[in-house]
Amino acid sequence: MSTATSDRSNAGEPRFRDTLRGLPRRVWIISLGNLILQVGTFLPVFIVLYLTQRGHSVGAAGLVLSASGLGRVLGNVIGGYLTDTVGRRWAILLSVVTTSALTAIVPFIGPLPVIIAVVGLIGVMSAIYRPAMAAVLVDSVTSAQERLAAFGVLRFAQNIGSTLGGVLGGVVASISYVGLFLVEASALLVFGMIAAVLLRKPPQQQSDPGTTKTPADSAVGYRQVLSDRTLVRFLLMTVLSMFAYIQTAVALPLHATDVGLSERDFGLLMALNGLLVVLLELPITSVISRYRPEHVLAIANLLVCAGLALSGFSSGMLLLSAMVVIWTFGEMAYSSIVQAHLVSLTPPGMIGRYQGAYGAAYAIGTGAGPVIGGALYATAPWVLWALVGVLGLLSAQLCLGLRRPDLEADEPSS
Repeated sequence: MSTATSDRSNAGEPRFRDTLRGLPRRVWIISLGNLILQVGTFLPVFIVLYLTQRGHSVGAAGLVLSASGLGRVLGNVIGGYLTDTVGRRWAILLSVVTTSALTAIVPFIGPLPVIIAVVGLIGVMSAIYRPAMAAVLVDSVTSAQERLAAFGVLRFAQNIGSTLGGVLGGVVASISYVGLFLVEASALLVFGMIAAVLLRKPPQQQSDPGTTKTPADSAVGYRQVLSDRTLVRFLLMTVLSMFAYIQTAVALPLHATDVGLSERDFGLLMALNGLLVVLLELPITSVISRYRPEHVLAIANLLVCAGLALSGFSSGMLLLSAMVVIWTFGEMAYSSIVQAHLVSLTPPGMIGRYQGAYGAAYAIGTGAGPVIGGALYATAPWVLWALVGVLGLLSAQLCLGLRRPDLEADEPSS
């Protein structure tokens, strides 16, 4: 990995810690809203338990999950377009208000086909706000380091919210599944109210890449967006890396069981991952801000895939814990920088569509991973782990071409 060529403080750029403290109020408020939203997001985690408890088969629950996954792909695409055309505020409000209403009716639906349709629609609507939320952060800051810090704060809030949400969801589900879905609907409305108040006025200052748009920019469709070879390279990298990463929730627990570990042991491994992310991701973001982002992403993909691939040939808590540390450091480095770097590759006026395309690629990778990964593991586990290693090399190679100097005047150089 190459280092920055000069001392940042000498060049007049503030330290990352000072950048965090100086982030605009909008960044902190939208991150707080996202934390609240994540605390109340239960449907993706508990829908399978809810359906099987109501007497539906595991296969039927899988169909519902598939509908939700396909919906998220479409929702990101739609959300990206709406973000750049009707605006960030209206895209967020459309997403959360509609998702809230649909979520509230889920426990009152009987026929499975209707449940599949409604949950699929929830997948669409719930993903629309994501490109808009990313665009809000970009609109609020003025430099590459501020972008990195803003996405770091958003990710930190998301991690805290998801952790708290898992605990709260388990407690509420043990009391009432109707209450579970109503709490999620309420959390969505709270986020919507925050966005409605916060985004009434646009920020006074905007960062250069991707925020200034013209009528011609608004007319650009996804066909033109996908003609950008750098973006296509970025999206392919995202699909491959997410296919590999999702094996932490698919093949890794199966492997842990196969080598004799209990559910409690696997829970401890995942707790180690969560603890490292909460404690170290922001400090790691500070460190990686000094380096070229495409190099950080390449090394991050290598760490994630190497850690996971080696996990498939490891047994015992000590070795598997070491592998968790390796792939978690890769996860933190990747997640800290990926969306912020995409902004630096984005032409003016197209933040929403580029972030939407990224969200769709993310959903494709995490959707295909369980299906293909599960089938490969059932047939020959070593083939899956070898594939994960190969994907690490391919995704790292793709990362090395993710640079567009004409749009990256404020990025670290080497």
